Amino acid sequence: MAHRRAVALTAAAVLAAEAAGAGWLHWVLGLMVDRQEMSLAGLEPRLMAVSTWTGGVLVGAYLLLCAALLLRAGLADRPPARLARALLVAAAVVHGVLGALGVGLVGWAAFAAMMLVLGLLVLTLVAYGPRGRTEEAREPGAPGSPEGPEGLGGAPAGPPGPPLTPTAP
Repeated sequence: MAHRRAVALTAAAVLAAEAAGAGWLHWVLGLMVDRQEMSLAGLEPRLMAVSTWTGGVLVGAYLLLCAALLLRAGLADRPPARLARALLVAAAVVHGVLGALGVGLVGWAAFAAMMLVLGLLVLTLVAYGPRGRTEEAREPGAPGSPEGPEGLGGAPAGPPGPPLTPTAP
């Protein structure tokens, strides 16, 4: 399936660009806070600036990690491993929440951008499926495949065998 590779590589490029944008935004916000020299609830301006820069580095690093995982999946045309899938699902959830918040705070353009990234992440995760369970990995006629003797449900077509009873040791 060549389309899933293209979606994964596109999602990786978009996340890498988003990481650069988030890092730049946090850098600018940190500079603004640092140059204002105003205290907020007794916090030092320098501490707020360093916290903003640290947050930008962490957000950028997370997005770059997700981009690297998508790049690896796209280049190898293999589904991401379990931990990688969990990180990508978390990124999709964050983009969904930020999109919902962004529509009220920033506007519909921010919502559309977050939904685009969310769509790319979800499409990649769905296209690759869980590891070892892609349609291409199943042989025709193998148990669980749509062409197999069990059909779509995965249950045997014939009568069930004898019931299993546990034995006491």
